[in-house]
Amino acid sequence: MKIIDVKEQAVPIKSDISNAFIDFSKMTASVVAVVTDVVRDGKRVVGYGFNSNGRYAPSGLLHERFIPRLLEAASDEVVDESGENLDPYKIWDILMTGEKPGGHGERSVAVGTIDMAVWDAVAKIEEKPLYQLLADRYRGGQADDSVFVYAAGGYYKPGKGYDALQDEMKQYMETGYSVVKMKIGGASLEEDLRRIEAVLEVVPDGQSLAVDANGRFNLDTAVEYARALEPYNLFWYEEAGDPLDFELQKELGRHYAPPMATGENLFSMQDARNLIRYGGMRPEKDYLQFDCALSYGLVEYRRILAMLEEHGWSPRNCIPHGGHQMSLNIAAGLGLGGNESYPGVFEPFGGFADNHPVENGRVTLPDVPGIGFEAKSNLYQLLKTVAQ
Repeated sequence: MKIIDVKEQAVPIKSDISNAFIDFSKMTASVVAVVTDVVRDGKRVVGYGFNSNGRYAPSGLLHERFIPRLLEAASDEVVDESGENLDPYKIWDILMTGEKPGGHGERSVAVGTIDMAVWDAVAKIEEKPLYQLLADRYRGGQADDSVFVYAAGGYYKPGKGYDALQDEMKQYMETGYSVVKMKIGGASLEEDLRRIEAVLEVVPDGQSLAVDANGRFNLDTAVEYARALEPYNLFWYEEAGDPLDFELQKELGRHYAPPMATGENLFSMQDARNLIRYGGMRPEKDYLQFDCALSYGLVEYRRILAMLEEHGWSPRNCIPHGGHQMSLNIAAGLGLGGNESYPGVFEPFGGFADNHPVENGRVTLPDVPGIGFEAKSNLYQLLKTVAQ
């Protein structure tokens, strides 16, 4: 077997929402199609991938370096020992040929996008859902029947008042979510507290609400917020400071007893390891949000999980950023603690399969080969256009 083509297209996922750091008015994402010569059920197997929101489409890197490297590789360099399927680990090594260590910036997004498409193709060739393939290979065949998901929303938006914020959160709860998340740091502390208290009027309690500062705060502000937030007993306090400021994260833990979360903007095993070594994260209560689509893909994510195990962390403490089906498959197949969700935001990439509603804060996965994009109609219609 062989890869006969790799295609990429940048598509807009723009929105008028914003968090504490950026707005999404010009946000884009790359869609990649890895076309193979394998045929299943009369159709050529094509693996699809895309990058998560928050990072722009890495089109230049894909076309200048990573796609050419993959297409230039000999067929025996990309297949597994059987010769009948792709080997994601060999492909990862090919993609990273000539890349110096360190500097885990946008190239990690490009590699992660291709890696997603490769795993989609691998599972389709084996005619298994990706979550079951992962469980069979790495977890003794046991996949979780459903995955905890929370609704990430509460963005800042022009003209969005307390009533609109409450209506949004009520809708999430009525849709089946048990935990919702909102943005902080884009207004004053006093205003953010008023927004939080408005949401707490319409959700069961603080354990139904997480807050996310998107790395906005310096240490003094992070601690000031921590002292104000602690009485609410929130589900978590997320990414208070710059993601690489491990000292800030460590010091914050001395001032804030409830759970914290971070990691969505760390894009390699090495950076994740530095967080665990130096960031003061607490394995008995805190959460890690590494996103495979932004951090060199599932191949690297498994290295992160191995590192975490060495440091006494359970995979149940991992609830990835991104709100997409790739992380959902990883969560079910490798036993993570859950997955983010973006109800009605960043479509068609956000959200999960059609006819798989969120119930009691959990969602099931479709029994279809691959990641399951074909079971999400609006997304699949877009993905197909890239492969044509």
